[in-house]
Amino acid sequence: MMKNYTVTTFILLGLTDDPQLLALIFIFLFLTYMLSVTGNLTIITLIFVDPHLKTPMYFFLQNFSFLEISFTTACIPRYLYNIATGDKIITYNACVVQVFFTDLCAVTEFFLLAAMSYDRYVAICKPLHYVAIMSFKVCRILVFCCWLTGLLVITSPLSLGLNLKFCDLNVIDHFLCDASPLLKISCSDTWFMEQTVLICAVMTLILTLMCVVLSYIYIIKTILGFPSAQQRKKAFSTCSSHMIVVSITYGTCMFIYMNPTAKEQVTINKVVSLLIFSISPMLNPFIYTLRNKQVKKAFNNSIKRIASFLRK
Repeated sequence: MMKNYTVTTFILLGLTDDPQLLALIFIFLFLTYMLSVTGNLTIITLIFVDPHLKTPMYFFLQNFSFLEISFTTACIPRYLYNIATGDKIITYNACVVQVFFTDLCAVTEFFLLAAMSYDRYVAICKPLHYVAIMSFKVCRILVFCCWLTGLLVITSPLSLGLNLKFCDLNVIDHFLCDASPLLKISCSDTWFMEQTVLICAVMTLILTLMCVVLSYIYIIKTILGFPSAQQRKKAFSTCSSHMIVVSITYGTCMFIYMNPTAKEQVTINKVVSLLIFSISPMLNPFIYTLRNKQVKKAFNNSIKRIASFLRK
């Protein structure tokens, strides 16, 4: 684990010490977390049980929902516990585990969004070859590669982080263990690790964003070439949910990493981070279901089957 001379635990400052504000934050986070887990589990279950949703697009969506549950679970329950008990202490090993899972899920999510954009590109630009190109074997390989790439991307920064030295300062100015606040309290020379983290983050952002942008350039070009307005509307509707999620994910990420790291920006970044961990995973099920007739139909059919079963 990370080398430490006197530090065996860290103290997470959280967002505030105001009891009334903490109560509101607890209620807000608890509700958003439950909605997030429930919504994403519903999507996973619907795709698993409904034969009409056995397509590559929904296979990717199922994996994306699993990622969202993992991402928010790696952080929010721990912060809820901290608020409820007033215990802000997190052990050294627990901190490392939290960094690993939050970073792995975050990086993998970017690559999965890129894979989903490629799926939409093939569906719209090469519809006659879609079944052949996006076979379930290919889809499984793509998802596996997303996880593997995410693991490879975080391996180098994490390896360097495991060698950080912590002397006397153990107060983390955040509600979770994250690379940036940990680097600030380390008594090691962190320049090389900071550059490594920056390079990995920028490369992940650029590579996945290029894939998304190129896919949608071809998609839009193809859609605009459709003869009827009805065809164009139907094609755009199949991409709209993914485009909204991509905009939210990349937009919030760019805000955090491109925002100045001055002291007055710390609170803003913590609040935005909290929204990423709580709001985004909660919104995604609603974005995909409310704008998708097949998912809504599958949901309604499942409710009817449950109601019919309960009447017996």
